Amino acid sequence: MRLSEIKAPLVVIIGPTAVGKTALSLKLAERLNGEIVSADSRLFYRGMDIGTAKPSETEQQIVPHHLIDVVNPDETWSLALFQQAATEVIAQIQVRGKLPFLVGGTGQYIRAVVEGWEIPAQEPDTGLRKVLEDWAETIGPYALHEKLAVVDPKAAQIIDPPNIRRTVRALEVLFLTGQRFSEQRKRGKAAYDVLMIGLYRDRAELYQRVDERIEIMLDDGLLKEVETLLEKGYDPEIPTFSAIGYPEMIQHLQGNLTLEEAVMLIKRKTRIFVRRQANWFKKDDPRIHWFDAASVTADEIADFIRSGKGWLLRDENYSDG
Repeated sequence: MRLSEIKAPLVVIIGPTAVGKTALSLKLAERLNGEIVSADSRLFYRGMDIGTAKPSETEQQIVPHHLIDVVNPDETWSLALFQQAATEVIAQIQVRGKLPFLVGGTGQYIRAVVEGWEIPAQEPDTGLRKVLEDWAETIGPYALHEKLAVVDPKAAQIIDPPNIRRTVRALEVLFLTGQRFSEQRKRGKAAYDVLMIGLYRDRAELYQRVDERIEIMLDDGLLKEVETLLEKGYDPEIPTFSAIGYPEMIQHLQGNLTLEEAVMLIKRKTRIFVRRQANWFKKDDPRIHWFDAASVTADEIADFIRSGKGWLLRDENYSDG
């Protein structure tokens, strides 16, 4: 089977933060007449560019990118909204005769699209959400995450502790419905023939790249970016600012951390986040074809994609792995 025989194709590129997904996806999309759909929840927000390692304007001009800068920082873009938008964008790319690349490190966003999740339709309860958010402010995001781990350990496993918004949402759904959030997520019918490409690096090398990326962010003006967002009137406590790098810079600006302390905290939290990303995409998952990002070339992966090998077809009953 060749790539030309694949129906409704979707190439998915996954891997931890700083592994090299952006660079590879650009090269592959250029070689294979593709367009990139971001599945990184941090890239949705306008003005949050440096701290999220958002693809530059130049990179976005080389290859069309989608679902970047779609909302303001004080707006919420839920998993359900992302899934709907991603589905529409992917269909448009396919109609144009181009190959869509779904790229990112946010596991549940990737799997919601690939596996056709039927996401709980529970409407938000603003009163309850405010209570939970106030609770989070009182006890801290990690303590709130520990509460979630007690009542819904599966949900807690896949939600990053600093992400207050997702922790609050999981608790909100549980309290409103009496059912665990993790049990309400249902798998629907896959809409695409999918090829999943995973990138990995030696852990020590990956940590070094993480540290280097953070230093580059600082040199590029991360602190000024956070100052500018606050000057625009965005509340320091909005959930979007839970993304690693922003609360630490805010704490520094408020005089609670030195810049050195803030940077050390960002590096430590990012390393923890990298380890948590492995909960979503495991090396023994037979659906994922893993490549060492330190040695593989874009041409080699492009040839693999063209070969038609390893694709998960919609009419095949493949397991979660």
